[in-house]
Amino acid sequence: MGGRRDHYRDPNAPTPNSLVPGGSALVTDSEGRILMQRRGDSGNWSLPGGAMELGETLPQCVIRETKEETGLDIEITGLLGIYTDPQHIIEYEDGEIRQAFAITFYGRVIGGRIAVSDESTAVRFLGLDELAELPVHPTVRLRLRHHAERRSQPYLG
Repeated sequence: MGGRRDHYRDPNAPTPNSLVPGGSALVTDSEGRILMQRRGDSGNWSLPGGAMELGETLPQCVIRETKEETGLDIEITGLLGIYTDPQHIIEYEDGEIRQAFAITFYGRVIGGRIAVSDESTAVRFLGLDELAELPVHPTVRLRLRHHAERRSQPYLG
């Protein structure tokens, strides 16, 4: 997997040249812990997810990416929010500079077994208290905070 660098609210960030729809899943276990993966490229803990491919819906994308990255089969159960902050820019080694565009769905495990992919160094369910002590990108912390707030409506931003 190629390297990437996240710029967030950085006035010196490069100008985006790409916008790719993507999604992620916030999946909890019976104790309320959240399914997280430790990214191989940044070392940050993150929600499973990725970019949409031609021929699939965004929910199908999130189900596929969660399976690829964590080994778990999920079903979509709701919508946490829409995250399209133009101040979150992702710079890739190949010259792509992407403005972030991610929709985060709620999901529930329906099968599979936890497995680490080539994109991650660890996959596990973690409590919000544990995550407070671990490296997590601010944009993912925002999603975790919205989840903890038990919002009645999805975040639109």
